[in-house]
Amino acid sequence: MLAPNVETFLGCDASYESASIVLYGAPFDSTTSFRPGARFGPPAMRHESFGLETYSPYQEKDLADYAIFDSGDLELCFGSSELALSQIEGRAAEILKDGKLPLLLGGEHLVTLGAVRAVVKEYSELHILHFDAHADLREDYLGARLSHACVMRRCHELLGDGRIHQFCIRSGDREEFRFAKAGHTELSTFSFQGLEESVAALKAQNTPVYLTIDLDCLDPSLFPGTGTPEAGGVTFPELLAAIELAAKAKIVAADVNELAPMLDASGASTAVACKVLRELMLALL
Repeated sequence: MLAPNVETFLGCDASYESASIVLYGAPFDSTTSFRPGARFGPPAMRHESFGLETYSPYQEKDLADYAIFDSGDLELCFGSSELALSQIEGRAAEILKDGKLPLLLGGEHLVTLGAVRAVVKEYSELHILHFDAHADLREDYLGARLSHACVMRRCHELLGDGRIHQFCIRSGDREEFRFAKAGHTELSTFSFQGLEESVAALKAQNTPVYLTIDLDCLDPSLFPGTGTPEAGGVTFPELLAAIELAAKAKIVAADVNELAPMLDASGASTAVACKVLRELMLALL
């Protein structure tokens, strides 16, 4: 059984045994390609979450009515991406084994790979819903195959063609877009267009889904505290509507990543990340 965390995300202080959702943090940003700082995202979200109410007027739900357990942050090896991913995979596997939904807080986006490795072992037909500014489909980044710029390419190697559904993508090199257009992934540029159809198809087949939310899908005017900001992003209401829609599918695991709180001294980006996490948890319950 996992031990309780000292400082928990708002309202996530239920016992492990009673919880249906288990938070776990992966404060890792060793492959960040531009501005580092995402390793500080998980503890910042916990600390700043107490500026929020547990009640959501968007969904008319209250975190206080549900059992969520916050297991705290993993102590990850910064000298080895593979070892860090193995640690993340182990925690996700432990949570899944106990019949609970693992919800990962990044960290840079590479941390998703560790969780997906665990989830696909439990759900061989897994699909991924991917919200992001970046395609993350590079074969390598400056020679490194384990990079946050390559995370969806590595996930594709685990899942195969047609099982990664990407939305809001507005950045990537030419080969990434060619890779997607060749039918390896389903990629929607700039918006959530096509999400409703994708969710309907996944729901009809009762397909297990991993939902990964890179917060830089938001426009940097709303969310500047991220390592690789890209102009032209979606709004908070658009992201919230997409989360509520995605939650209609059979979500078996999820993550929120790429908050770099020190890059936004106002604290606004951290406040946005906290609210996204609150709304995600409530949508999944």
